[in-house]
Amino acid sequence: MVENYGRLTASEIVRLVSTRQVSAVEIVDSALNMAESTGVKLNAVITLCPERAFARAEHIDRLIKDRKATGILSGVPVLLKDNIVYSGCPTTCASKMLKDFNPPYNATVVERLEESGAIIIGKSNMDEFAMGSSNENSFFGPVKNPADNSLVPGGSSGGSAAVVAAGIVPIALGSDTGGSVRQPAGFCGIVGMRPTYGTVSRYGLVAFASSFDQIGPMTGNVRDISLAMSVIAGYDTKDATSININPEEFSCSFTTDNKSQAKIGIIREFADEEMSSEVEQSFNFAVSELRNAGHEVVEVFLPHIKYATACYYIIANAEASSNLACYDGVRYGHKSDASKTLKDFYHCNRGEGFGAEVKRRIMLGTFVLSAGYYDAYYEKAMKIRKLILDAFTNAFESCDILISPTSPTTAFGMGDKLNKPLEMYLSDVFTVAPSLAGIPAISIPIKNVYGHLPIGLQVIGRQSQDASLLQTAYVIEQLLGESHADC
Repeated sequence: MVENYGRLTASEIVRLVSTRQVSAVEIVDSALNMAESTGVKLNAVITLCPERAFARAEHIDRLIKDRKATGILSGVPVLLKDNIVYSGCPTTCASKMLKDFNPPYNATVVERLEESGAIIIGKSNMDEFAMGSSNENSFFGPVKNPADNSLVPGGSSGGSAAVVAAGIVPIALGSDTGGSVRQPAGFCGIVGMRPTYGTVSRYGLVAFASSFDQIGPMTGNVRDISLAMSVIAGYDTKDATSININPEEFSCSFTTDNKSQAKIGIIREFADEEMSSEVEQSFNFAVSELRNAGHEVVEVFLPHIKYATACYYIIANAEASSNLACYDGVRYGHKSDASKTLKDFYHCNRGEGFGAEVKRRIMLGTFVLSAGYYDAYYEKAMKIRKLILDAFTNAFESCDILISPTSPTTAFGMGDKLNKPLEMYLSDVFTVAPSLAGIPAISIPIKNVYGHLPIGLQVIGRQSQDASLLQTAYVIEQLLGESHADC
């Protein structure tokens, strides 16, 4: 095994492998060993693909030995959230419904990762069909937080957050619908980014809510986020919602000089939300540090943002009820042995295949789309969504970025909110608004001045200004100094 492998960043691995100080095979061996030990202990990994990973590592080592061109992520092991399809590797969405599904094709992000020399070693655990904020809704059991195994890692990309925080891989991909990359990143003390909607192709991502879903990288530091984005971002003809963005924008040289000082906005309405004393004091400390460093901090008003959580859960659940209608056991998916009639066939397949949270969201989504309630709920929520986007656009006229806590609390205990869905949904209160607007946001760790658990700071940027957001996030990361891995 590679000495101190778990502390290596993606950038360091690329340098070591490309200069032949360490082989890609040795890196993969270390990653798989940690996945089989620490990953199993945390229940953070669903599937490993060792034969395929070693074959790719050997290929990369041969290319380097022969002095042939390799990609910018050569030798870097990556884990995928288990709702991103990888040909020949089971894609379960952490659900009984898809526990035996083997996709015949690769997601676009998988193709781009492999073209860049990255080595996919397997799939990480998640909330079933990406529905949850604690990673307790998995058919394969809950994921444990590496900071404290009695706590949740956040969700739904909790497995991806845990494997990065535990040093199993330097890069993992998650999917962010209402905060499912940022919130677990905050709970686990790593960096997680939701790009502008359409920046990363959704082709090969199993849909939850199609107008929100966005694949995002999770790493130990901002520099590795930028490295990952330079690979996975860009237009894709297979995704009609993807936008034309140049991935080279992310291959920037980060600076911390005076020119990188930003005008930072604090959202006034978020101050009215309930948050723990740990989060509130740590956020206030971070704001104070930013002011002391010469950044101008201003208060901004987003009057409709108080409706964001309700608006999100109406629209997202409506889209989920539509997207999950195809899982009926006819062409693929769980098939029950208990059915006797055609009606029983559908009832049993879906009743046995889906977990409690997925059923809850399907029923809520079906309700808000039903006759008599569509106008009262769904249509009204869509109008509020537009108002929230307009409010963000107006706010950015007076500041460069916006900041908030990533979550109103630190990671909570296993089972604490499992039977309290409304409390669980409110753990996304700060992250759903950027998702509604389709704008980029990133969670970076900040100092906990009150306790010891990880706390995330959410940095929100202008639409399609993802590279600029990363530059500012890097400056804040260097100032606050709580990165999981050194930059």
